[in-house]
Amino acid sequence: MADFLMLVGARIKQLRIQKGLSQAKLAEMADLQDTYIGGVERGKRNISLNSLEKIMSALEADPSEALKFGRLDDLGEEVDKQTVLDIHTSLLRERSLTEVRLVQRMIRDMFDTLDQEKNEG
Repeated sequence: MADFLMLVGARIKQLRIQKGLSQAKLAEMADLQDTYIGGVERGKRNISLNSLEKIMSALEADPSEALKFGRLDDLGEEVDKQTVLDIHTSLLRERSLTEVRLVQRMIRDMFDTLDQEKNEG
């Protein structure tokens, strides 16, 4: 459940940033506490459907938009490194240890190739 909350929170944060809103402004518009919005965005609060509706209404978005996590390529430049890392962790958590080790080897090989290209260029 924590992974799901993290993904919903990251999506709300993405939508908020796209609208150019601070957490405090979104909280004011949704009639919620700004600390609550921060907790939701970090995946630390178990958001109620009522609060989700308030937040999405303030963002002028359909509530279903909060569940459209998409691909990392679709997140845009406004997403921070920690959010991307959290999404990767969430994706890997459901995989077997063998699969996680395979992904780790593939990433290490890609970084070795990138580093080699940097040193040659």
